[in-house]
Amino acid sequence: MGTEINPATGYTPVVLDLEVCNGCGLCLQACPEPYGLAPLPAEVDFELLDPEMLFGAKKTTAPEPVAIPDEKVPLPKLEPLILKGNHASAVGAVLAGCRHFFGYPITPSTEGAELLARLLPQLDGVFLQAVSEVATVNMMYGCGGAGMRCMTFTSSPGFSLMLEGISYMIGSEIPGVFFNVMRGGPGLGNIGPEQGDIKLLCRGLGHGNTHALVLAPSTPQEMLDLTLDAFDLAFKYRNPVILASDGFLGQMTGRVKLPDHMVKPGLPEWAVYGDEMHRGNLHTSILLIEPDLEAHNIRLNEKYERMRRAEQRAELFRCDDADWVIVACNTPARMAEGAIQVLRDRSIKVGLFRPISLWPFPIDAFLPLLGQAKGLIVVEAGAGQLEDELRLALSHAGVTKLPPIDRLRHFGGVLPQQYEIVDKITGLAGE
Repeated sequence: MGTEINPATGYTPVVLDLEVCNGCGLCLQACPEPYGLAPLPAEVDFELLDPEMLFGAKKTTAPEPVAIPDEKVPLPKLEPLILKGNHASAVGAVLAGCRHFFGYPITPSTEGAELLARLLPQLDGVFLQAVSEVATVNMMYGCGGAGMRCMTFTSSPGFSLMLEGISYMIGSEIPGVFFNVMRGGPGLGNIGPEQGDIKLLCRGLGHGNTHALVLAPSTPQEMLDLTLDAFDLAFKYRNPVILASDGFLGQMTGRVKLPDHMVKPGLPEWAVYGDEMHRGNLHTSILLIEPDLEAHNIRLNEKYERMRRAEQRAELFRCDDADWVIVACNTPARMAEGAIQVLRDRSIKVGLFRPISLWPFPIDAFLPLLGQAKGLIVVEAGAGQLEDELRLALSHAGVTKLPPIDRLRHFGGVLPQQYEIVDKITGLAGE
């Protein structure tokens, strides 16, 4: 083998010493070069091309594809439902116009898939139980690439298996909704609730320069509402959207009010739909020419920045006069609200900052609280991943002077309890 890489092919060419050649011909059969060795000198006109240019433009007599817009179909006024969190999200997916589900069962997310398995066949939809999570994400690539709304339910170990495909979807700008019901880890762990995937969702969506909107519900109502929003956002930005709940919230039952409309999806102009009009479309994440890939990443970064500016979401509970600010999301935020009521009765001014978007972290709404707060307390069912997102957002915002940050954490499927939050803040306040 030689030592210098051929810049056109990326291969390391074989070096031939013809002085010791015996003419056996084995080198012609075994050559790793893309065009092989030839017994006689031949000229090869080789040009490095990406798939979208390899065969030239696809021939079509149809006009340029145009987008068919979504429609909102009015719904009759209905009484609220009492739904489990996972079921609420499944209902939200149906109302959002999702008619394609791909997934593999994994506790504690399976109830959502089970309900869609009943509903979608009745709505001319597709429910397909894939052979694995790896198969699931690649089916979503194909379905989303066709311009169709699709989703999956999974939980922490299953989501990890989807990361390569999610990176492909982000690189190819394919929409899809991933609902990750977080459970205890690392490894197989257990099926109890945890928030150990925040780092993965916000900073580790597969290889390369990848980001996706991450929305964290805290009630069954939000499980439905944020699922509705997720499909719109996925197609608005042509990017996967992640919904992140915890195992307790997925099993929790609550009152859910349905919206006044459902969505009849249209068809985007970029879809690879299989008809004549869309014949010229192509989705790919491979860009072999380095400057082309850099230009693509620059464009993705510009899209991520639009997301950061436009999609920050948070709920502030009794923060107007708070001396102590709790930062929590998902089920721990519900524990915090109960603790705040107890602490307020003791004349300790406490508020809750609940990030609904974990990425982007809603730093714009958080910064005004820093001037009045004596201290911040991050409450989470994890080893500090939510606190890391908070600190990173503060750093990017250029904040150098902070009130003290304290924390209350549990792991392995154990949730912070209301009384623990009360005791923690009572101690910090010197009571």
